[in-house]
This record gives sequence, C-alpha cells and structure tokens, in this order.
Amino acid sequence: MWVRLFSICAVVSALSACVEEPVPVAPRVCEAGDLQYLVGRPEWALEGMVFAGPVRLIRPGTAITMDYRQERLNIEIGRTGRIIQVYCG
Repeated sequence: MWVRLFSICAVVSALSACVEEPVPVAPRVCEAGDLQYLVGRPEWALEGMVFAGPVRLIRPGTAITMDYRQERLNIEIGRTGRIIQVYCG
C-alpha cells in the first residue's frame, strides 16, 4: 500500500514540474500613436469614433487627476476647439 501511495505521489510531483508558470499579460497600452492624425483637427472630428479603452477629453480649464494609467487615452482640446495633443496616461 505504501509503495503504491509513494508511486502516485512521485507521478504527481513529476507532472507538476511540467506545468509552466503563466506568462503575465502586459497591460493594454492606449492607441495614441495611431491617432496622431487627429492633432490640429476640430473637436467634432471625434464624433462617432469608438475607442477600445478609457478616454479622457481635456478641455481648457478642466481639472484632471495626476494619476498615470497607460491604457487611458488623453485627448487635449485647445482654446480654439482644435485637438492639440493625443497621448497615453
């Protein structure tokens, strides 16, 4: 009986050594690089656009938090109503 139990434990230990550790998935980065064509366009150019992650529109005088979130897309609107900057954070 002990031999059989020992054999089962040895097989389970050997099999568990074959299991690979999960590879951590990198957090999704925002799409700012692909959206640089928006810089200089009017704010209404954003109408109807769908974004994959969180988006923050920053208008003149808008209070924003200083937390950095690499998956968040920030679109900054200037005083003239045109997009002046598109970046992650």
